[in-house]
Amino acid sequence: MDDVDSVQAQIARNMLRSGDWVTARLDGVPYLEKAPGKYWMTAVSFMIFGVHDWAARIPVALSAILLCWLVVRFGAWAFSLRAGFYGGLSLATCVGLFLFTRILIPDVVLTLAMTLAMWAFLRALDDREPHPRRWAWVVAASLAAGVLLKGLIGILFPAGAAFFYLLFTRRLFARRTWQRLHPFSGLLIFLLIAAPWHALATLRNPPYFDFTMHSEPGKYRGFFWFYFINEHVLRFLNLRYPRDYNTVPRLYFWLFHLLWLFPWSVQLPALGRLSYRPADRAGRARLLALCWIGFVLVFFSFSTTQEYYSMPIYPAVALLAGCAMAAGGRWIPVGTKIAAAVAAVAALVSGALLVRVWNLPAPGDISAALSQNPDLYTLSLGHAADLTLNSLAYLRVPLGWAALAFLVGALGAWRLRGKRAIFALALMMVIFLQAARLALVVFDPYLSSRPLAEALQRAPRGRLILGDQYYTFSSVVFYTNSDALLWNGRVNNLEYGSYAPNAPRVFIGDAELGRLWRSPATYYLVLEDKVVPRIEALVGGASLHLVRSSGGKSLFSNREPVVAARARRF
Repeated sequence: MDDVDSVQAQIARNMLRSGDWVTARLDGVPYLEKAPGKYWMTAVSFMIFGVHDWAARIPVALSAILLCWLVVRFGAWAFSLRAGFYGGLSLATCVGLFLFTRILIPDVVLTLAMTLAMWAFLRALDDREPHPRRWAWVVAASLAAGVLLKGLIGILFPAGAAFFYLLFTRRLFARRTWQRLHPFSGLLIFLLIAAPWHALATLRNPPYFDFTMHSEPGKYRGFFWFYFINEHVLRFLNLRYPRDYNTVPRLYFWLFHLLWLFPWSVQLPALGRLSYRPADRAGRARLLALCWIGFVLVFFSFSTTQEYYSMPIYPAVALLAGCAMAAGGRWIPVGTKIAAAVAAVAALVSGALLVRVWNLPAPGDISAALSQNPDLYTLSLGHAADLTLNSLAYLRVPLGWAALAFLVGALGAWRLRGKRAIFALALMMVIFLQAARLALVVFDPYLSSRPLAEALQRAPRGRLILGDQYYTFSSVVFYTNSDALLWNGRVNNLEYGSYAPNAPRVFIGDAELGRLWRSPATYYLVLEDKVVPRIEALVGGASLHLVRSSGGKSLFSNREPVVAARARRF
């Protein structure tokens, strides 16, 4: 898919091709804003399975599976096997984990590292644990992995949760606590894992130490400033440049968790009846989970946020929900009935929409029936606002499966009791998530440029030009494994790296595009259809030869299209 998926995959491929696993690059331009862990994982997957889009998704998929298994183990150790199972089940079938692992972002891997760190932290402090040193070292290694995956929050979130836990249990200054946590050997392990990349990235991308506390266009200050000051400090303060991101309003950020954790969010009131007194292992685990949730949510209440930023709290909520469901109590059946009522309403709405669009025409692909809301595309779910009633005609099959899923959940959760009702809700989500997957398949021509890439591979050899920023057509670059010129693309993520001393000259303006398009060499230009009138005015409509259109995007050539018999390499 276009946007972040193909960007991450292409960076990993570039690392394999160049042998440089320190400095990430896109189109040869230094891409300094992110930690390298996600690229390394994808590159290793490419080494094992080859460079494929599905191979790029294996690390995220495996991390999601391991995370659910880890929650089961954590819950079984802290509470009971039943509580651990319910915790893992609720995490595996909630909306958020499915939704935010469809994108190649490292948050699920970060969440896995943080969950392991939290469990290891409790085990290191547990008086019945015979090997606290080993678990303390697991804490250190997990923190280092988190830093290499997502930057400084990889250590900030676990450390913040642990700090308040120790404060509330009055163990923060206890000598026994630090004897069991082995901070000095842990620090050594942390530095051995996390420090080398940071040092090498700083040395290879000077200037070395710039602490300027403002961000501006056209100024290159090296890796250290961009990564630590601009990406961490100034982004937290919403002062980062370039402003290529958006933020979810605070109230919505909190309320959206009712959706991301659905259907198990209906059991959140039951968490209030749990005991958080650290009198035993279960109480200590619940208190740590509460500190964990609270620290992350409060942190993002003062920072810029995306919908998925709070994913690290999902395991903590799942552990508490599993504990509550295993313990029973008066709220659990009430919550189940609420979930049944919500599912019934969703089934009626899905069924009504299906009837309403059943006879609507659905020509071409879904892009023809979508609206455009570019101001929302800096949010991870911004494209959801593009849906229109006519576009639902392309989603008849997913709507049918969704209606069936909600019907199963409504009937099962209302008529059944206890664990059977819980399993009915889980079954509902399994069916619904399959419906969501089918909907994503329908959206693929709109969200991806793969059909254009395939047409480009069949065309005669030529130079590729992207008619926007790199992210907009990143899948064309990935599937063709080509370099590209960027027409008016010196914006957003690649803008800072474009000013690096060694950055290639891949950014072109209107004048150079016109000169290249009229030259005897063969060029291909990929555009969103809404930009075609502008390019016609720039180079002349007669010189625009359409090669392929798909998903509201088009591929043009400055030469009459001649389809080659075989795909070729760029």
